[in-house]
Amino acid sequence: MKFVLVSGGVVSGVGKGIIASSCGLLLKTIGLKVTAIKIDPYINVDAGTMNPKEHGECFVLHDGGETDLDLGNYERYLGVDLARDNNITTGKVYQQVIENERKGKYLGRTVQVVPHVIDAIIDTINRVSKVPVDKSGEEPDVCIIELGGTVGDIESMPFVEALTQLRHRAGKNNFINIHVSYVPVVNGEQKTKPTQHAVKSVRSAGLIPDLIACRCEKPLEQGTINKVASSCQVEVNQVLAVRDMPTIYQVPLLLEEQGLLRELKETLKLSDIKLSPTRVAQGQEVWAKWQKIVPLGYAETVDIVLVGKYIELHDAYLSVIKALEHSAMRCGRKLNLIWVDSEHLEEKTQKEDPTKYHKAWHDVCVAKGILVPGGFGHRGTEGMVRAAQWAREQKTPFLGVCLGMQVAVIEAARNLCNLKDATSEEFDANAEHRVIIFMPEGSKEKLGGTMRLGTRTTHFQPGSEFSKLRALYGEATSIEERHRHRYEVNPDYIEKLEQSGLIFIGKDDTNERMEVVEIKDHPYYVGVQYHPEYTSRVLDPSRPFLGFVAAAIGCLDEITKEILKDAGVANGSINGAHF
Repeated sequence: MKFVLVSGGVVSGVGKGIIASSCGLLLKTIGLKVTAIKIDPYINVDAGTMNPKEHGECFVLHDGGETDLDLGNYERYLGVDLARDNNITTGKVYQQVIENERKGKYLGRTVQVVPHVIDAIIDTINRVSKVPVDKSGEEPDVCIIELGGTVGDIESMPFVEALTQLRHRAGKNNFINIHVSYVPVVNGEQKTKPTQHAVKSVRSAGLIPDLIACRCEKPLEQGTINKVASSCQVEVNQVLAVRDMPTIYQVPLLLEEQGLLRELKETLKLSDIKLSPTRVAQGQEVWAKWQKIVPLGYAETVDIVLVGKYIELHDAYLSVIKALEHSAMRCGRKLNLIWVDSEHLEEKTQKEDPTKYHKAWHDVCVAKGILVPGGFGHRGTEGMVRAAQWAREQKTPFLGVCLGMQVAVIEAARNLCNLKDATSEEFDANAEHRVIIFMPEGSKEKLGGTMRLGTRTTHFQPGSEFSKLRALYGEATSIEERHRHRYEVNPDYIEKLEQSGLIFIGKDDTNERMEVVEIKDHPYYVGVQYHPEYTSRVLDPSRPFLGFVAAAIGCLDEITKEILKDAGVANGSINGAHF
């Protein structure tokens, strides 16, 4: 096994995840099988209970693991399906060690950070790195490891020691450390001192940077590169100048241009790995597609409005943004995403701040498509309901995801079924018409890991042949997509809702849980209980998002014909992400 460690210094949030993902993509383009592990030093067991406004999106994996958003980047770039064990946290490690101690597995020894916690981290990395993550079902050749946070933080110290020991155990030519630093510009001068101190700190902790990736707003001057190399005891060709790019999808192209792949090949002796001609050809095909679909820019844009609750931190909707970008690129457009706080669409804001109210409604009215994403809690949902009503009545393409589907159902119940107080049990547990209810198997006391999580099957119903979404899935009879929710559509109201024109075209295995809703005589009005954004890929956009963006542009028929042609219009079960 070859290991590529991506660590960070100076400050966090400088793009370690994108650099790690881009590194993995470049390795995949030469035919290697690549997996990835994200280490998060926080004490939480997983990201499931963390506030999206603080931590960003909680990304859900196929096995239901609730993880850091960087695992979404790995999956999008590498086209793989990771599992919950690919995200290692301090909470998980200590939970494992304490459980082993309670079971007596340490045979009465004093349990300490060294060696027990360190060994638990190394054992987990070695075990997880060997798990197949692609369709080949074979053990990966290379494992990308991203160490979250900044080296030098107290909480990351056990992981730094474990990675230092892992490097020694892996042996020569089997481990490389890419250290990501930041080069600020002060009074027009690029400053290398923060990077020098960061590398010094990393070395004192035990890690040895083989490559230094310098993040910067503008291209590094040659003098700056030379100074970093001489001060940090590396060769000039071992310093990568990773400047800001128009899109993150161009970062792999930049790193390839900087010679990253060449350095990886030489340091890890990748030529020693025997690759089949098929794998090499597949890698070349991936790279050719990437270079084709990620150009410098598109002349025309598509205006999409996102009506959400957590718009202060855009990372709270990271996968949604990426799914929209993937779809826009597929349609040959640049995404112009307009952010609207759902509370600003409500009557309360009209009274308290008319300017915000009218600005929000102007953005909704002129948008080519309206998207209502997932979320939790009552705040802002009345604004979402009003946005769904506007989209339905004005024939504006609409996509509701999870909570977005639920508010679409609430809107239809109120305005089409004349159930004026229709709402969700989540918003009002005592309401007469609770068209959205708490799932029986859920728990209101224990929040972590108790939602309906992971990949589940959705079956398209008889009579759904009219569906625009079903056609986008290649006329499949069933699909698999990832879920994360506690509430569902109340089965008692299905008949009344369908009579009003809201057709539930997709249901779960029991035929009782509503998964997909669509309006027939509408350019594109779709609600999905699952989260299709989690399985969207750069080279293979999520179908609900692709249809939504295509409808907003006006090319839905063309995109659908392409998909049906590629799928051979063959019925059967196909995965929502890859077919």
